[in-house]
Amino acid sequence: MNKLQNFSKGLIKENPVLVLVLGTCPTLATSTSIINALGMGAAATVVLLCSNMVISALRKIIPDKVRIPCYIVLIAGFVTMVQMLVKAFAPALDQALGIYLPLIVVNCIILGRAEMFANKNTVIDSAIDALGMGAGFTLALSLMALIREVFGNGTFFGMEIPVLVDNKIAILTMAPGGFFVFGLLIAIVNKFGKHKPQKKEFGCAGCPQAAACGRADCGGCGEEKAEVAAK
Repeated sequence: MNKLQNFSKGLIKENPVLVLVLGTCPTLATSTSIINALGMGAAATVVLLCSNMVISALRKIIPDKVRIPCYIVLIAGFVTMVQMLVKAFAPALDQALGIYLPLIVVNCIILGRAEMFANKNTVIDSAIDALGMGAGFTLALSLMALIREVFGNGTFFGMEIPVLVDNKIAILTMAPGGFFVFGLLIAIVNKFGKHKPQKKEFGCAGCPQAAACGRADCGGCGEEKAEVAAK
């Protein structure tokens, strides 16, 4: 896999939210406005990038038996630093994100990439993977927030939209609306983001008993067809 594919897979093909269905709790909770979504996406991306690079650099040193606790300690350290920076330079964003900012420590996306990718690849590849997954996470959050803020609040980046502000769909800002938009985006990705399954042809060429019987009308194929028809 080249570096471009390593980065782009996190956007659509292996999007952590819409395809792998990870990190759904902060996704639903912080996607009520675009500003909150971008803030959460940026914070998670920074933590993911730093943790992936450090874990990749230490992958041959960390004992296999305690790797998960070590990952959590490293991730918690980076989350603490990010939280302190947000508190200092963006207190409004810190207040808006609330408990979901420190909960990045247990975000399945970050721990999952540490275990599945950073633990097995170089620092550069792990950094690219982190940027791709972070971008995919931010993209999913932003798409949800765009729909929920524009049609639910009638605003865009906090600015009122003349027609929609008087005809807003308030339920989109609530939990049921969040689940609806989430499911809608997943359905769209499943519809257009995956290849159609190929039809399998059954015949003597694919029958494991064809070589033994040497017949063109191998009985094994008939048995396979009967089993498939029965299913």
